[in-house]
Amino acid sequence: MQRDEIEIAGLAVEYFAAGSGRPLLFLHDELGLWPEASFLNSLCRRRRVVALSLPGFGQSDLPLWMDCVDDLSYVALGLLDRLGLSAVDVIGCSLGGWVAAELTSKAPERVKRLVLAAPYGVKLGAPDRLEFPDLFAMSKAELAERSFHNVSSAEINGAELSDADLTKLVRNRESFALFAWEPYLHNPKLSRRLDRANAPTLFIRGASDGIVSAEYVAGYAALFSDAAVTEVPAAGHFVHLEQPEAFITQSLGFLDLT
Repeated sequence: MQRDEIEIAGLAVEYFAAGSGRPLLFLHDELGLWPEASFLNSLCRRRRVVALSLPGFGQSDLPLWMDCVDDLSYVALGLLDRLGLSAVDVIGCSLGGWVAAELTSKAPERVKRLVLAAPYGVKLGAPDRLEFPDLFAMSKAELAERSFHNVSSAEINGAELSDADLTKLVRNRESFALFAWEPYLHNPKLSRRLDRANAPTLFIRGASDGIVSAEYVAGYAALFSDAAVTEVPAAGHFVHLEQPEAFITQSLGFLDLT
């Protein structure tokens, strides 16, 4: 994918693009955007893919006034404006799924079809109960067990990373904490806004996901007027990373429907 930079709302935003065909906006998870990922290469063989590094991630600016996922969705909309993309298919994973849900609640006419993979974003249960485990309180080992079907998929050898990639990794984690912390992994208003979302939507969950439960995904999908849910076996929370081919098959099989 080719890297470029564009100014949106006064901040420099990094984005990557490649491929041809019907445009598709990809919104990354809390691990950040790594354009060499195999699932992105597969997407680019079938679609014109545009993928931005959300503010605070990668090399995108993070201004002091930006502090919630609601803000991130406006940046994504701004990118579509600047690139002249009036309506696109959207795939959002985890944190990016939350951004995608915010985006489609604001501008439903901009989204043709939508795939949300293990998204955060809404509050469904009691006010005094967390929808998700506390990702910032658990050990590295427990987080890996909850995130991946195959725990070895979580292993990162820092000695093999460049200084730039190490900096990116730490910056991504800091930015996720900023946007996820309070209120924890949801926007209290989003569930009230999703009645505006009218794009056909597919929720994808890894069967071994220890962060986003099947019950939560089902409740989230019920907030959409036209939504289906599917599970991918032998995959945890980051199904697009752990089972990229199954993820692509499910996603494009749905997005390519007319």
